Amino acid sequence: MYTEECIRVFLEKQEQLFDEPVAETYEEAEAFLEDCMAVVVDSIKEVKEYLSGMGADVEGMSEDELKEASEVFSLSDGTYLIVEG
Repeated sequence: MYTEECIRVFLEKQEQLFDEPVAETYEEAEAFLEDCMAVVVDSIKEVKEYLSGMGADVEGMSEDELKEASEVFSLSDGTYLIVEG
């Protein structure tokens, strides 16, 4: 379900969201993303829509602020992985 890049980026940058690593291997990272039902969206607009739909107060946030949110991981193809902590 998740691309290799999604899993790699989460594994490398998971400490932006969690105080301690939740996964140490590629397989653990993939299982964690599946368990928490992380999503991949196509644009920063969709990031805002998703977070808003989950009850987050994102109304006044700029695109840069959304990109810097701890649960948002930017991917090289312009998509975003959203992981709820």
